[in-house]
Amino acid sequence: MSLLAGSITASAAGSLSDYNLTGFSSGNTGGGIVAETDTAHYKKVYNAADLAAALKKGSGVKVIEIMNDLNLGWNEIPAEAQKSPFSEANPPLTHPVLLHTGVSKIAIDSFNGLTIFSANGATIKHAGWVVKRSSNIIIRNLNFDELWEWDESTKGDYDKNDWDYITVDAASSKIWIDHCTFHKAYDGLVDVKKGSSGVTISWSLFTGDDRSANSFVTQQINAMEANKSAYPMYNYLRTLLSKEDIIAITAGQKKGHLVGSTEFASDNADLEITLHHNYYKDIQDRMPRLRAGNAHAYNIVMDSAGAHAASKKITPAMADAISKKGYHFGVTSNGAISTEDGAVLVEKSQIIDVVYPIRNNQTDPSDASYTGKIRALDTIYSLDGASFRGGSDTSGSPLAPVPAPVKAFSWNGFSTLPYSYTPDDPSTLIARLTAADGAGAGKLTWSKDNWLKTSY
Repeated sequence: MSLLAGSITASAAGSLSDYNLTGFSSGNTGGGIVAETDTAHYKKVYNAADLAAALKKGSGVKVIEIMNDLNLGWNEIPAEAQKSPFSEANPPLTHPVLLHTGVSKIAIDSFNGLTIFSANGATIKHAGWVVKRSSNIIIRNLNFDELWEWDESTKGDYDKNDWDYITVDAASSKIWIDHCTFHKAYDGLVDVKKGSSGVTISWSLFTGDDRSANSFVTQQINAMEANKSAYPMYNYLRTLLSKEDIIAITAGQKKGHLVGSTEFASDNADLEITLHHNYYKDIQDRMPRLRAGNAHAYNIVMDSAGAHAASKKITPAMADAISKKGYHFGVTSNGAISTEDGAVLVEKSQIIDVVYPIRNNQTDPSDASYTGKIRALDTIYSLDGASFRGGSDTSGSPLAPVPAPVKAFSWNGFSTLPYSYTPDDPSTLIARLTAADGAGAGKLTWSKDNWLKTSY
């Protein structure tokens, strides 16, 4: 974003009130303010067995403090933890790390009132979480990593392993995910489905792979490079591209937030999500992608500069040859998407090098039943150095919805948003969200009890 960067000055560190809970999850109590000395309701978790005990149905636990990094792959946890709430996820097929560790699913099932946090931004690896039949759940200051592998089995379509870091499922309500970091995943990062409502995701960082010498993507590519014949898709791509080009193209994260997993499901109308003060770095799609329901994204940054640059490594002739082989390999470039009469408002945000920033149909533009309502307001958009600030309603706006005829924007079920919020000027967002106390896990150093509060 070189065109705009010079005009951005670092904003002053925010006040604590900047971190108040707002959005559709307003009113979420979490586990409440519980003293560490109340060991029946406040559990300190050091390992998988501790976590399994705390998340057992009916445990009565209200606060879970993650005390240290946890490696929670199915092969890494002890036998006594290999039962509910843990279950084995689809087994890995290609990544050398995951082939050793396995992958787990962790259920937060039938809880009403629970806060899970780390005081130090602890990292959780090799596991996805599913929140189901639960309400008043708060997840804060956690770093989620190592849940991706190369996809030979569906030829790069990433349609076999349903590995999401967090899935909000089964009509769960009042879920707040705050100050978390999510690295590249096989499927989605945080998905919301089956009529779940009252979701807010705030002050979080969503990021692709950093392409470093020992990054998770680089480890995968190195393993295939050493045995190309065992990986037909990779072997073919190496006839067109260098190893470094493949790493660069692979580094971005394909999917952000799918909100509503089933076409025209009757409970899609109940879906609600607010996204604010999140930084999406090289996330290629679904920020969010909504089926019916309502989504409000304000003060977010979609920064796809790295992914956009990588996309240029694939020439049209290469793309055609790859497609004719039946392989899926490239860079998607979508921003916020509304479908099936959903309502999405993108407000006071920044969008960088996303080719299709505002979409209103992904199935059949000629069929209005697949089209959603989507609007952008006072958003800064830049693509290949050209910049625009404004909304989607301006004549000739690059933020005008595509590809279907535009549906007039209105919320579903209410005329105005049912919560108050104070957005920042979008020109300050990059400096603010990348500051030392910006978006992501491990950024705030404050009294532990602050993680249990919802207002300051």
